[in-house]
Amino acid sequence: MEFEWDLAKESENLQKHKVSFFEALSTFSDPKGIQVADQGHSNLEPRFYWIGKSSNGRVLTTRFTSRGEKIRIIGSADWRKFRRLYYETAKT
Repeated sequence: MEFEWDLAKESENLQKHKVSFFEALSTFSDPKGIQVADQGHSNLEPRFYWIGKSSNGRVLTTRFTSRGEKIRIIGSADWRKFRRLYYETAKT
């Protein structure tokens, strides 16, 4: 998989959520990761949430879209709602 993102957007995300996009992309290697459609932000293009454990051991929710062969990271954070979904799904 190839990833891309806007550096200014990453800087904003790092300040607001304390998550770098480099850490966010590490969650895509989690075999227990979950993909969920982001219905609220899919007006112009299909967007998704990827919920997975990062290389730092945090469960992160990363909003992304696919553009050609690349995955474009839009934002990432540690959201309790999705963390709970991750652990509930991982049990089964």
